[in-house]
Amino acid sequence: MDHKELDVWKKSMDLVELIYSLTSSFPISERFGLTSQMRSAAVSNTI
Repeated sequence: MDHKELDVWKKSMDLVELIYSLTSSFPISERFGLTSQMRSAAVSNTI
């Protein structure tokens, strides 16, 4: 079975998309601070 077929992987990808969507509305001043940290953390959980 490929890891991309696992429900947990699919849900983690949904979470990544949600994080990216939510952080896109953060202030520009947070672009390289909180936003990048949250996005990196979300993506690192899918690897």
